[in-house]
Amino acid sequence: MNSLTLNGKNISFEPGQTILEAARTHGVDIPTLCHLQAADHKGVCRICVVEVQGADRLLPACATPAGDGMVVDTHSSKVVQERKMLLELLVANGDHNCLFCEANGDCKLQALVYEYGVKNVARRAGYEQRPIDDATPMILRDFNKCVLCGRCVAACNDVQVNNAIPYPFGRREDKPPVTGWLPVADYDRCVHCGECVQACPVGALLEKKALGKAMTWQTQKVRTTCPYCGVGCQMWLHVKDNQVVKVTGVEDVLPNRGRLCVKGRFGYDFVHAPDRLTTPLIKENGAFREAGWDEALGLVASRFSEIKAAHGPQSLAGFTSARATNEENYLMQKLVRTGFGTNNIDHCARL
Repeated sequence: MNSLTLNGKNISFEPGQTILEAARTHGVDIPTLCHLQAADHKGVCRICVVEVQGADRLLPACATPAGDGMVVDTHSSKVVQERKMLLELLVANGDHNCLFCEANGDCKLQALVYEYGVKNVARRAGYEQRPIDDATPMILRDFNKCVLCGRCVAACNDVQVNNAIPYPFGRREDKPPVTGWLPVADYDRCVHCGECVQACPVGALLEKKALGKAMTWQTQKVRTTCPYCGVGCQMWLHVKDNQVVKVTGVEDVLPNRGRLCVKGRFGYDFVHAPDRLTTPLIKENGAFREAGWDEALGLVASRFSEIKAAHGPQSLAGFTSARATNEENYLMQKLVRTGFGTNNIDHCARL
């Protein structure tokens, strides 16, 4: 086990860890904007610079291997001054008006600007208004808020491996203005999984269905399992007034580690469908009437018991869905095998 000195305290680290990873292991926060651990994306924004004794310049913590005996200061006056300057440059090179931004309260740039006391930054002279991409039903791309961190590119190409957002290449001055170095999506390849939206640290990428529904601090996050298949992806429902306003993936947990498909992330309208049944119905004399759960389940159980007694277990069967969760399918086969006493259990992948 190797060790280094971090902010005057001796800490241990695993061989191969970066300064950022070693610091986070010991609860020391080093700010980042571009770093995306799942894609090993790093070294772009330089917000994570730290001062390393003996180095001739500040080093990015996300891309610098931790070294045995290294002496690191994460918040020296030199580091703080550098981060503040970088933040000022980012703010000056875009349209970052938090009053009108859907990411207000959930923006890493906003949080860092507040933390480092950045104030009254004028937009860069000659700044050219960038386009807003409103071409798809799911995602809004406002390039005026883009900080060119590259997280969306890494999320698309290295995490989801859709290769729908080409990497920038060449010198910036060789690229056409306005869109030349921006992460413009190729919608012929895009599957609208929304991984780029979740990766965006600012308000450049937004869920169109969530626009105007709620600010971050107005919602409650409820963890649940995606209902669309048996993989069991974990996701957060962002709920306001008992209404789901958007969905995000739960990061750092299996099986999905934050990843979701287009259905899991955007297909939640059915939850609040006005024609959705919310109360059990029992049919009597050719018409349905509302009933309580105890009455409805009691009726179903008694009818199953009558059929089994009259015709035997093989007269009953169960039919479930591959789109249900593994837990629900397990309970269904358990009911059929132990309750009905038969192995007549099947499923359909498309229903």
